[in-house]
Amino acid sequence: MSKSILMVVTNHTELTEGKTTGIWLSEFAEAYSEFIKKGYKVTVASPLGGKSTVDPGSIDESTPQEILDTEKYLQDTVKLDDVSYERFDAIFLPGGHGAMFDLPGNKKLQELLRDFYEADKIVAAVCHGPAGLTGATLSNGEPLVAGKRVNAFTDKEEAQTGLEPVLPFLLESKIRDLGAIFVAAPNWSTHYEVDGNLITGQNPQSTLAVANAVIEKLG
Repeated sequence: MSKSILMVVTNHTELTEGKTTGIWLSEFAEAYSEFIKKGYKVTVASPLGGKSTVDPGSIDESTPQEILDTEKYLQDTVKLDDVSYERFDAIFLPGGHGAMFDLPGNKKLQELLRDFYEADKIVAAVCHGPAGLTGATLSNGEPLVAGKRVNAFTDKEEAQTGLEPVLPFLLESKIRDLGAIFVAAPNWSTHYEVDGNLITGQNPQSTLAVANAVIEKLG
């Protein structure tokens, strides 16, 4: 039986007036491509279904064609409400600043994350994707990330983006507030943490490492 991965992407597009956001394309593309190469089945879902818009900052003239080619898989995503965790072996949340807005408060995503985790399935996220973990609690009421080694886009990295004033919260600070053991590496370095079935990575540079850690666990 081939393994099945649920990738959950953002639908959020507006950062501030006149400035759009969305998904960071390489974080989706690199993970998606690795999973497909392994023969895994990948389902792409989002809170609203339909199109997940690419953050314009994540592509330029130097973006490899194979990354650009994956944008077609973001045009018609499945609605999260129509997804059940039983069909999948892992859930993966790529980032982009859009994820900071529509993933944390999504009730269906919170349920899925709890169900995946409590069924001993893999929960993975990279960069701003871990924003989706901030709303998730386990059946005992504890935050999913509490007491676990977690990595995500750091406050220092966010300071360099200049976008802190328009974000709903700072991701590292929020994860620390939830009782996680946040493990930060130097800005823009490849870094990820594995704590049991929870796998998290720091930034776009860490996507491949997180995807490969998921593959290593799934076999």
